[in-house]
Parts: sequence; structure tokens; C-alpha cells
Amino acid sequence: MVSPTDSTAARDRALDAAEELFYARGVQCVGMDELRGASGVSLKRLYQLFPAKEQLVAAYLARRDERWRGRLAEHVARQRDPRERIPAVFDWLEGWFGEDGFRGCAWINAYGELGATSTLVAEQVRAHKEAFRDYLASLVADAGLPAALTGPLFLLAEGAMVTAGITGSTRPAAEAREAARALVAAAGRGSAGRPRTA
Repeated sequence: MVSPTDSTAARDRALDAAEELFYARGVQCVGMDELRGASGVSLKRLYQLFPAKEQLVAAYLARRDERWRGRLAEHVARQRDPRERIPAVFDWLEGWFGEDGFRGCAWINAYGELGATSTLVAEQVRAHKEAFRDYLASLVADAGLPAALTGPLFLLAEGAMVTAGITGSTRPAAEAREAARALVAAAGRGSAGRPRTA
């Protein structure tokens, strides 16, 4: 009988291998046999943990989501001025884009491969993007800026991710940051003296 501790360890090894291989090479290029070899988890055990490959993909994306948003929020929270937290999002993106092995947004990549055929993966991608947008909305609200600013900031960030993934450059983050600063400044002028609504 497999203990819960053993199951957790096997699951973690499988997810570690999946994250490394799926992100580096794409989901469809990596088979379960290769994941077995990279994780040290038997094929039988892999299928007990994840009866379908799409379940493994969704689990990898869910775990990466927690880590990704946690790292972003930790970086942004270092800014004491609420209005400086918005460009700090793009500072963090710039650092991420410059990391070794950066290959674009894992969720956009997974959606491009499986979004049309896997409801499970599509739902995981949408949940991540919605959570990121909600996070930006909270930064906009904390800065006392109009809620309508959230959409353009979200599109700037998402566009920067796609462009950086394609070009292999950090420049899209810097350009998006300057555009975000301009939007924040314009929105700040427009909301000056306007009472905040609850």
C-alpha cells in the first residue's frame, strides 16, 4: 500500500519534471515515457496520479500559477507608494523575461497547444488570467485610480509577455512600463479631486 507521503513525493517529482519539460519544449512534444524517465516515477504510478495527460498539464499550470503570482506580489509589495506598485509589475516582468530559459507565458503556450481540445486546460488558463487581472484591479483600486484603467494595464502586460516570448527580449516590459506610467499619470490627473466611491 502506498502511503500518503509517498504519493505526495511522487506527485511532486512528476510535477517538477512536467514543469521543466513542458515549459521548455511544449506539452505535445513531451510524452509520458519521457516524464517517467525524468521524474523517476513509474509509468503505472504516473497514470494512477494523473489518469490523463491533460490532468497533469492542468496540475502543472495550477502549481505554477501559485508560484508565479506569489513572486509577483512579493516584488510589487516592496513599493510603499500605491501608484508605484503598478509600474513595479512591469519591473518584475522585465526581470522574468531576462531569466535563463524564459520561453514566454506558460499559460498562453499551453492554450495555444491545447486550448481548442482540452476544456480542463482552457479553464486553468482562464483562471490564471482572471486572477492576474483581478490582482491588477486591486492595485488600481489601492492607488485610487479609475477601475477602467485595469483593462488597458492587463492588455499591456499580456502583450509584453507574448512579444517577449517571441523576440527573446526584455524590451517589451520596459516599453509597456512606460505606457503604463503614462496611463497612470493621465488617469491620476482625471481623477484628481474626484471623490472615491466605495
